[in-house]
Amino acid sequence: MVVDALNEDLRINGAVEPLPEDFDATAVIIDPVPLAVVDNGIVKEEAQIIKGKEKREIVLGRNIHTSCLEVTEPEADDEVTGDREAHMASVLARYKRALTERTKHHLGYPYNLDFDYGALTQLQHFSINNLGDPFIESNYGVHSRQFEVGVLDWFARLWELEKNEYWGYITNCGTEGNLHGILVGREVFPDGILYASRESHYSVFKAARMYRMECEKVDTLWSGEIDCDDFKAKLLSHQDKPAIINVNIGTTVKGAVDDLDLVIKKLEEAGFSHDRFYIHCDGALFGLMMPFVKRAPKVTFKKPVGSVSVSGHKFVGCPMPCGVQITRLEYVNALARDVEYLASRDATIMGSRNGHAPIFLWYTLNRKGYRGFQKEVQKCLRNAHYFKGRLVEAGIGAMLNELSSTVVFERPHDEEFIRKWQLACKGNIAHVVVMPNITIEKLDDFLNELLEKRATWFQDGKDQPYCISSDVGEKNCLCALHK
Repeated sequence: MVVDALNEDLRINGAVEPLPEDFDATAVIIDPVPLAVVDNGIVKEEAQIIKGKEKREIVLGRNIHTSCLEVTEPEADDEVTGDREAHMASVLARYKRALTERTKHHLGYPYNLDFDYGALTQLQHFSINNLGDPFIESNYGVHSRQFEVGVLDWFARLWELEKNEYWGYITNCGTEGNLHGILVGREVFPDGILYASRESHYSVFKAARMYRMECEKVDTLWSGEIDCDDFKAKLLSHQDKPAIINVNIGTTVKGAVDDLDLVIKKLEEAGFSHDRFYIHCDGALFGLMMPFVKRAPKVTFKKPVGSVSVSGHKFVGCPMPCGVQITRLEYVNALARDVEYLASRDATIMGSRNGHAPIFLWYTLNRKGYRGFQKEVQKCLRNAHYFKGRLVEAGIGAMLNELSSTVVFERPHDEEFIRKWQLACKGNIAHVVVMPNITIEKLDDFLNELLEKRATWFQDGKDQPYCISSDVGEKNCLCALHK
């Protein structure tokens, strides 16, 4: 029975559920990612991850159909017996226990799981939908625009843009923020070329494909930061077209922060005046952390920046995916269209937008404020340095960018261990993103288990720790060649 299978799958015993018997753990995606737009708009196949000269197989996740929750039709007497309600309650109770267990072993993805929104449960009975423009009320009255604009004002102050000079909205995710920022740039410069480092989030290249934009992938330094010399060289080869640039305020894998000031300098050196380029800053995770790091370069609209986006479900700790997108008011008119059906205007990507998300964001910003976020940033950076130090002491190659809480290290050799701790991996490296809910105790638990596993992986001498010098530099690699 499906329910019996679910019970087995959701047993809380501290171990990772076994893979289904018919699941092929070595299955390979022939085309692992959508094709990327590269030089001069020509589409090429993404190179697969290479170890030496061998291609690494990409291990697929579980086939969810082996444990899906079947939807069944109610029996005629269900309302009388109450069996269905009892059954659903038991399924949800088991699911809650499973979520609690998986949350304990969550290290690889940048979500702040330390939150309590009990005060907002009273709002779950309402269908809150923020249709159209956040600054113009539509005919639909069950909305949260007053909360949304309050949140937008807070972020506009953070990034130093006056109320009468900005436009923005609460997006449904970080990707939507990138899609909107790049779309604004494309509308301002229809023939512009998109420049983004190779370590930019995949949504940036998704935007290039969606909008049929010519896209130049710029090389990166081993830290993950954009290589501004290569950036300038690519600019010089396309001086006849405007530039639309994605600047990373924390890359996905290594947490590297592109040097915004240097990017602007290279644009000017290549002959691009401020009216011939548009900069979108992808600050998904670190966009809210950077303002509270003393040594960090400042992200501000006082510089020639076109838009900034940040995720709400990452450092802020919103329980549902969402984000904030801020751009200059003068730019958004290129997108805006009046919608009679709404009695409003729309310049967003999505039509209907989650009206609950702005309330959750508003609630958190009010509870923590600038000082609260500053304390959490300091805690994350301190714990990240602690973790990186312990890895190195244990003989495990690791890297931590100065402005980041993302610790990069050798990829574990056991896919079940990777799944248990929900690590994000790429090639020979994995990372742990130290968020406010990641304590020293949790990092110690992870490291102790990792060391136990490594003792078994390498005991017979057949396997060796991965060399990660090409990913993070020789000085951060502790393989047999670089100790």
